[in-house]
Amino acid sequence: MRVYAAMASKQIRGARLLLAGGIPVLLAACSALHGASRPPAAAPPAVSPPPPPAVARPAPALAAAAASAPIIRRSAPMTYTVKRGDTLWGVASRFLRNPWDWPEVWYLNPQIHNPHLIYPGDVLALSYGANGQPSIRLLHASPLRGGAAGEPSVKLRPHLHSTPISAAIPTIPYSAIAAFLARPVVLSASQIDRAPHVIAFRGQQQIAGNGSVAYVSSLGRHPHARYSIIHVGHKLREPGDFGFGHVYGYLGTYTATAVITAAGHPATAVLADSARETFAGDRLIASDTSAPLRIEPRAPASPVRGRIIWVVGGTGGADLAGQYDIVALDRGGRAGLVPGDVLAVDHHGSVVHDTHGAFSWLFHSLGSSGRVFAPRVKLPNYRAGTLLVFKTYRRLSFALVVAASNTIAVGDVVHNP
Repeated sequence: MRVYAAMASKQIRGARLLLAGGIPVLLAACSALHGASRPPAAAPPAVSPPPPPAVARPAPALAAAAASAPIIRRSAPMTYTVKRGDTLWGVASRFLRNPWDWPEVWYLNPQIHNPHLIYPGDVLALSYGANGQPSIRLLHASPLRGGAAGEPSVKLRPHLHSTPISAAIPTIPYSAIAAFLARPVVLSASQIDRAPHVIAFRGQQQIAGNGSVAYVSSLGRHPHARYSIIHVGHKLREPGDFGFGHVYGYLGTYTATAVITAAGHPATAVLADSARETFAGDRLIASDTSAPLRIEPRAPASPVRGRIIWVVGGTGGADLAGQYDIVALDRGGRAGLVPGDVLAVDHHGSVVHDTHGAFSWLFHSLGSSGRVFAPRVKLPNYRAGTLLVFKTYRRLSFALVVAASNTIAVGDVVHNP
């Protein structure tokens, strides 16, 4: 019986396989015969998909690209219209986590007049390439670009009580560093010794300002028509070393412009463009015009590590700096710094006495004097802000505090961002 049952089971399984294989073949044959009885239907015409509509907000793919690109802020707008009063640093901060990465994403369109510059009225757009690489492009050009190729020409007519905006936006607020860009601020001992100086003022004035007549020492064989009058101030010394550190130079403060009216010894000059009072003994220096008027922010090309040695406008090592204050650094051109380099600032961690560890009972039993014998612990540095170098010398430089999240002081460490 088991043999017959097994044979019957095999026959039934074979019949099932035959039916399973035969039914599709039969259906295909019927379909072919049925189709032969009438002409084939025409293929539907090819329809090209419509172009995707322009959207103000990013598509999911762009949003994913933005999330995967750490250079772009999550809150970055898809478009932004540049306004009067904007700075390149501020615009870059809207799009980028690190504003100094701007050169990596700014798309320079060769068809646009002055593609390096950004004008009020320009509309900037954030986009992503096929590989997810972000870029910021000029979507609509401002009429202030002067009718460049591919842009509409706009005729500007003068209006009463109107002021045309004819300049590109600056990198930073130049009003904060104007005196430093056009006038020398660091003098060596030899420069001070060689420079002409104010001997006295007409009328025996002790302090002089605009319009005052000053008498100055010999201007040399080839005198200039105009000089910057510099008041010699503090020594810019390397911090620490009990006040015996290396002297980088002397901080000079611009007081006025001396317009020479008569050569000789002494020469006669009239003071103009006064920024502060001028005293007898102040030095006359030929103006320095080598500083660039436009600064492109970027990370330094080589590793830099230095310290803040002075807060401009302060009186000593305890002075603090905030946003748009100027600081002097102990690194300059010799260390590879150039105007436009961005540096991070770490606040120097203080040294404290640990009175709560081993032998804490002994330190506390001695009262306040017990802290002297407790172990000294150096606390770690922490991020305090960001600097933009705008003027360099061989061994030092000046930088503007463009962002400050904590206290910045003399002795703080500066390094690559």
